[in-house]
Amino acid sequence: MQRIAGWWDGFELWVAGLPFIPQFLVVLVGMVPISFAIAFLLDRTLRAIFRALGRDDSDEPRAPRPVPAPARPTVGSGAR
Repeated sequence: MQRIAGWWDGFELWVAGLPFIPQFLVVLVGMVPISFAIAFLLDRTLRAIFRALGRDDSDEPRAPRPVPAPARPTVGSGAR
């Protein structure tokens, strides 16, 4: 654990020593994929929990599909 903590401290000091724009880019490149992964895992976990509790969205009645309008009859040759 000491090695991981030492590596992290070194990385943190390296990022803190960068100018603002490169620092922003390093954090952005690292945090955006991690944030998406956390959001995806939370979504899947909460969906499974709600499904187990019987509070799934699929139980709600859905709005009926609209009935398509009948085709207009053609007059004569059908050319317009």
